Amino acid sequence: MGHRLIIQRRGRGTPTYRSSSHRFRGKVSYRSYDALEKEGSLKGLVTDIIHDPGRSAPVAIVKFENGEEKLVLAPESIAIDDEIECGISASIEPGNTLPLSEIPEGTPVFNIEKNPGDGGKFVRSSGTYASLITHDVGKSMIELPSGELKAFNPRSRATIGVVAGGGRKDKPFLKAGNRYHALKAKGKKMMTVRGVAMNAVDHPHGGGNRQHPGRPTTISRHAPAGRKVGSIAAKRTGKRR
Repeated sequence: MGHRLIIQRRGRGTPTYRSSSHRFRGKVSYRSYDALEKEGSLKGLVTDIIHDPGRSAPVAIVKFENGEEKLVLAPESIAIDDEIECGISASIEPGNTLPLSEIPEGTPVFNIEKNPGDGGKFVRSSGTYASLITHDVGKSMIELPSGELKAFNPRSRATIGVVAGGGRKDKPFLKAGNRYHALKAKGKKMMTVRGVAMNAVDHPHGGGNRQHPGRPTTISRHAPAGRKVGSIAAKRTGKRR
């Protein structure tokens, strides 16, 4: 009797690959983009700074003037009982959230919205920041941590400063067990075996009289789960020359 491929087991969500999401603190995003932020600003008080097992950066609990409570990414140097502002007229201070059009050029920012009102999608990992390069007609150019230049909608919001938790990668794990538990918290499996080293029943790259894939390693994004291994929907492969 056959058994499921490793890729299929991972996609199905067995306990080995399942993330302990009941411990996650919740969604970290901006407030709804309402008239109050578009016309003025709203102040909030940092009531606590906590660790979220589901992310690398610490999270701040902020209680706003209107009674709303939100989880936000904590910037460097923030402390409990500090005040932050959200809105078009907020001051240019670390931790404050403004539309990109209101932020001066050269300012470090993080948690940038892809589209206005989506809550923040880019630059959310600990110790990271992007640089606002210039404002152009209908777009704001930002240099991401990877060095890529990307254009954003000027109405998209971003937070000023650097994400807290920098230097996380400076300390080595030292033991395999430490790395295992760090990845287990996010539902990732540490020890991975190469597909070409497996038997044919266990992986599409397995089998043969030597270790080789036996077929192209690029695969369509529309392939079934058990076949979707290797370079999935790759635009290109090989070394750039």
